[in-house]
Amino acid sequence: MTEKFHLSTDHGTHLERHLYDQRNRDIHTHCRDGDVLRRSIPSFQAISVTVLIFNCAPPPYTLPHTQEMWWGTLGTVRPFVNFNAEKDAQVIEAALNTKDVNTLVRVLTNRNNAQRQTLINAYHDLTKKDLGTDLKKALSGDMESLLLGLLMPPVQFDAHRLYQAMKGIGTDEETILEVLCTRSPQQIKDITATYNQDFGRDLEKDLISETSGDFTKLLQALLQKENSVGVIDSDELALATAILDKEADAAPWIRVLTTRDHDYLNKVFCRWESNRGKTALEAVEQHFRGYGDFQLGLRTLVRCIQNPTLYLADRIHSMKGAVVRDVMVSHSEEDLLRVRVEYRRLTGTSLYSTLQREFKGDLQQALLALCRAEDI
Repeated sequence: MTEKFHLSTDHGTHLERHLYDQRNRDIHTHCRDGDVLRRSIPSFQAISVTVLIFNCAPPPYTLPHTQEMWWGTLGTVRPFVNFNAEKDAQVIEAALNTKDVNTLVRVLTNRNNAQRQTLINAYHDLTKKDLGTDLKKALSGDMESLLLGLLMPPVQFDAHRLYQAMKGIGTDEETILEVLCTRSPQQIKDITATYNQDFGRDLEKDLISETSGDFTKLLQALLQKENSVGVIDSDELALATAILDKEADAAPWIRVLTTRDHDYLNKVFCRWESNRGKTALEAVEQHFRGYGDFQLGLRTLVRCIQNPTLYLADRIHSMKGAVVRDVMVSHSEEDLLRVRVEYRRLTGTSLYSTLQREFKGDLQQALLALCRAEDI
């Protein structure tokens, strides 16, 4: 199956790429007048692709005849070519003075996070003010949250999401699970340290105070997540034995699912399905019914082990503004291309078209900029 999309850079040049199967994927690069460079690559890995610029309408500054571009991730936001932090800082200052949201979105969604961090420093050097503080004065609501999220380093943004999920009355268990279940052990360590530093609070203690029972134990285990490898038959039997009695034993499921590598766990799940005639997810639904948040947590963890981008696509499918906004910001440089593919497979429609239909105004513009392209 061919995934086709148009990727717009800040100066208007359109790149059209066709992703074929893993064995032989082709990249087609189109300038606006239709000139084409076709390259065949063995797989979509971190590789350097030389893109030749043919007869394109001139951008505001001169591009070299050949330009090295890195296609090393499955994110939609990539480093901006010829990035100039000082020039961007001047553009941002003018846009803030006139509350020109279009320009703010154009610049901030076309720079990767490392470039935005440099831009923050350049803005401070230029104005002697904090860019985040000035954004808060100029914007409000979802647009303020989205652009402030883009200014945060990824680990800080995840820590911020966890804090917001527990702030005030009520707890957003689904956001907590999304962050903890989709992040690696090292990322969780970094998020924990950042949370403690930024908010002067202990993440584990806050989770304990906001939750209870086996759900608390699951979250604590996720904070200490490991990527070890066990014995497939032994782990499969431990999971099966835990649900033999009328009252299921949560402990083996917590231990196995939070201390093993995902590739290994998928082998355990395959063995489970072969031996038991049902999926691990079906077992969770059947044997942990009535376990409340713990069942939600276990179901989320199993789904993230099996296919994290499908889980994220399903999260976005809720079309809740804050969920869509935060998932897209959080994964824009990591795996949002995969999420787009899974979203189309899940819903039969492209994410880009859905965002156009479900959102309006400045927020729609920003979300479409992060989504980047229409999947045909």
